[in-house]
Formats: sequence, C-alpha cells, structure tokens
Amino acid sequence: MPTTMSANQPVTKTNSKLYNNVSYKVSQLITLGYSTSFGSSTKLFSKDIRPHIYAIYGLVRIADEAVDTYRGADAGQVLHNLEDEVYAALGRGYSTNPVVQSFVLTANQFGIGRELIQPFFASMALDLTPAAFTQQRYESYIYGSAEVIGLMCLRVFVHGDAVRYNQLEQGARALGAAYQKVNFLRDMAADYRQLGRVYFPGIVFETFDDTAKDKIIADIENDFAVARIAAARLPAGSQKAVQLSITYYGALLKKLKKTPSAVITQKRIRINGASKAILFFRAVIRRNISAA
Repeated sequence: MPTTMSANQPVTKTNSKLYNNVSYKVSQLITLGYSTSFGSSTKLFSKDIRPHIYAIYGLVRIADEAVDTYRGADAGQVLHNLEDEVYAALGRGYSTNPVVQSFVLTANQFGIGRELIQPFFASMALDLTPAAFTQQRYESYIYGSAEVIGLMCLRVFVHGDAVRYNQLEQGARALGAAYQKVNFLRDMAADYRQLGRVYFPGIVFETFDDTAKDKIIADIENDFAVARIAAARLPAGSQKAVQLSITYYGALLKKLKKTPSAVITQKRIRINGASKAILFFRAVIRRNISAA
C-alpha cells in the first residue's frame, strides 16, 4: 500500500529520479506499441539518445490521439489542455502526466521551446475541422505536424551544437516532410473514409489518378534527396537509425510508386514484416561493420 506524503514534505532526489525514469519508460512503451517500423529503428540510436526520441514521439502520439480517435465534442479543449500543460510543465520542470514529464525533461535539456511546440499543436488543431487543403494550409500543416518534429529530434542529435544544428536544419525539415507525405499517400483511403480528410492540395479523392500520384511522389523524392545529404552528416549516435528509417520509407515510396492510384484509394499500402526485418538486420550489420 503506498505511503502518503504531507504537502510540506519535499520530494527526494531518489523519488524524482524514479518518476523521471518511469515517465521515459511510459513514452518508450507508447513508441514501441504504436510503430513497429519506427520502434525498430530507435534500437539503432545510441543509448543516451534513445529515451529522448521516445519522449518526443510519446507526446506527438497522445496529441494525435486527441484529434484522430477521440470523438468527443470537446476534442479541441482536450488538445488545448494538453498544450497548456506542456507549457506550464516546461516552466516548473514537472507534470503529473508522465508523457508530458518525459517530454519537458528532454525539451528543457536540449532547448526545445515554444517556437517548435506551438506550430505542432496548431497543425493538430487543423485536424479538428476538416477542410480542403490549399497550398498554404498544406505547407503550414506539414511544417507543424512533421518538420518541427524533425527539428526537435535534431536538437537531441547534435547535443546543443548550434552550428551543426543550423547546417542540418533544412535536411531535418525535408526528412520530416517526406515521412509525412508518404504517410498521407499510404493512408489516403482511411483518411478520407474514416476522417473526411484529403491532405494534398488540389486533389479530389474521387478523381485521384496516376498523374496526380506521380506528381506527389516526385515532390517526396525531392525531399528525400535533401534529407539523405543531411543524414550522412549526422553524429554517429543517430546516423544509422535515421538512415534505416529513410531506407524503410524509401522502400514504401517505391511500393507506392508501383501501385496504381485506384488501389491507393481503396486500401492502406504496407511493407510486410519480413521485409522490415531484412532492412533492420542489414542496418545492424552495417553499423557493426562501421564500428569495427
């Protein structure tokens, strides 16, 4: 049975460390539970980086839950309350929400502030009111929902090195954008039928064709070209994991490229488990060879 603590009794360093460790483990559980492909790639991050990537992904995932799976009329308020809690916890260094707790510990350590957090929540809020995406709305959504996540991770990868961060910033943004656009194309059928969303500007779901698909894929390939250059310049602790994720999403993009638009509008396109495993083991072998 847990013991009670009086309001004036200070929290000991041991208890604080325990709560922090548990908070990071909660975010790890969320990461591995929601994404087998991304979860596999995280195993290639160095041990000092891994918890922080879980922390970022954990917050992103629970915010996404608020707009994608919660059907309450107060979904906007739920999302707003989460954002407010993140800002408050950034100031005091503490939250009773373990996912927020792990995120703010990471954010405060690596300088992830409102300039990256606010655009993310703004993009999540756009999902609450489905509307046709203009080019401007699309670019704003991509920046907030994906590019800033790449920048948050980059802050962790470079360990506060501002010069290196500035050098790799465009690559991190391009990689986040590429991942998100691949997700939009892969999930096009479910996004439209279940959530009433079509993210690509100027696209009408019912008339989506191979010409429109090829234009989208060409744009994604351009993003990947920029991202690959930056990925090759990442620090050793993060490079192999990022390159594995690029390889996985690159394979998914190739599959989408070969898949007729009529099929994309009917079902979600996937890379099977065996193919994922092969990509992962190849990445592990490459890492071990380079470390030898």
